[in-house]
Amino acid sequence: MKIAILGAAGDVGGRMVSEALARGHTVTGVARSEAQLAKLADGVLGKKADVWDSEALGETLAGQDVVVSALRPREGFEEDLGPLTVSAMSAAKEAGIRALIVGGAASLRLPDGSGHTVLSAPGFLPPAVEPIARACNAQYFLWMDQMGPDDSYLCPPAMLTPGKRSGSYRLGSEFLLADAGGESCISMEDFAVAMIDEAENARHKGQRFTVAY
Repeated sequence: MKIAILGAAGDVGGRMVSEALARGHTVTGVARSEAQLAKLADGVLGKKADVWDSEALGETLAGQDVVVSALRPREGFEEDLGPLTVSAMSAAKEAGIRALIVGGAASLRLPDGSGHTVLSAPGFLPPAVEPIARACNAQYFLWMDQMGPDDSYLCPPAMLTPGKRSGSYRLGSEFLLADAGGESCISMEDFAVAMIDEAENARHKGQRFTVAY
């Protein structure tokens, strides 16, 4: 399978690159600068492209089977996430391929029966992460409006951190997943496993889904 990954030099995108390569896929890492391309793992075909230019990006994605968008704006530019995602999805449509979007947990409902989402629940989020949470919430609704029938949106749990690959995770859809102890977490490595599983198996076409331990 030919998989293009946007944000391939980032923490999450880089782990998705590694997971896809380990499974024998042909991986194209798309980045906006030569400096980012230089960070890509051995075995990745690096391509420089501006995600803001959906037409040019669509040309870059031609011939791929699927594109994974693992884009995350830098601090202070969180509001760019939604428009960047729309541009990536437009490029995927132009290329005639499926788009898999790395989202956030903000839009997921809490399992406590309160009716609140991760974003709306008073005091649930530390103030420091509220800007990216608001951006992820807006991104989700833009995805809902712009998605193609084969596209998917993957939400992490409350905590997504570097760790180890176990190859195991639980699947959910509308609600934030937590374990018996109330912990809602997954390693970036296993989050990458879930995304590449989706690229291979297409179990959530036209759907949002989430994963956690």
